[in-house]
Amino acid sequence: MSIRSIVRLRPGPQLARECLAVLAATILAGCFGSNPVGPVERQPPLGPTVFIDPDIVTDADPTTLDSVDPTGTGQRSMFDQRADGFVTVEAHLFDATFDDGLSVEVQVNPEFTEAEALAVAEKYAESIGRLPTALRRDVASVWIHRGAVLFDGVGQSVLIHTELADEYEAAGVLEEVLIHQAAHASLDAAHANAAGWMAAQVEDDVFISQLAEDSPTGEDIAESMVPYIAARYRTDRITDFLEALILDAIPARIAYLDGLALDMYPLTN
Repeated sequence: MSIRSIVRLRPGPQLARECLAVLAATILAGCFGSNPVGPVERQPPLGPTVFIDPDIVTDADPTTLDSVDPTGTGQRSMFDQRADGFVTVEAHLFDATFDDGLSVEVQVNPEFTEAEALAVAEKYAESIGRLPTALRRDVASVWIHRGAVLFDGVGQSVLIHTELADEYEAAGVLEEVLIHQAAHASLDAAHANAAGWMAAQVEDDVFISQLAEDSPTGEDIAESMVPYIAARYRTDRITDFLEALILDAIPARIAYLDGLALDMYPLTN
């Protein structure tokens, strides 16, 4: 089973079993190489990193959200995975403000009623408020649609599909998925092709996951961010084994992210 197919599985016991199977397989591959009688090659040690632990950020953690204020409706171009492209709709609009001075426009598909749109805007703005300031700094808009299809980070926007969001929430990984997507929005443009990041890739000589390896400039930062937060700011919530695995796999990337002096509030004070 491929990493990409696991990303598309629905959370639950089956997903947990598949992720653990991939984790075990990739750890063994890292120990023995893809060809046991040939040169040993380091293999990605993890499956999709949003699933490594559901307790890295939880709905019990503090949120920076201050308020969600309706501002009416307006035409907005929003990416929709169901259409596999951008759609222009008369969206419900909300200004979400956070206590670190940041704000974002939440754009909700008119397939939701006005009351439903306010409810989902408040719900996901609260979850986004649990993400570090550094990952929200360049997020200009949040797109919300129905559908059990994948989230995404597109430009300076985070895409949410609510049926899949419900499943991520049930599995305890909603915030981890949002971390991944916000990293796309806030870090990729400045760092995915940066000389320092590419040098860190070479120095580490391994990618944290197969998804990162398959897309070094498109997914490596986002796939590295949840493990980075786990190993730097949530060691009390993960196993010693997982911490050691992360630190062994991507020390140069961790040093690069450390060097950015990212504002990690509210994960830190």
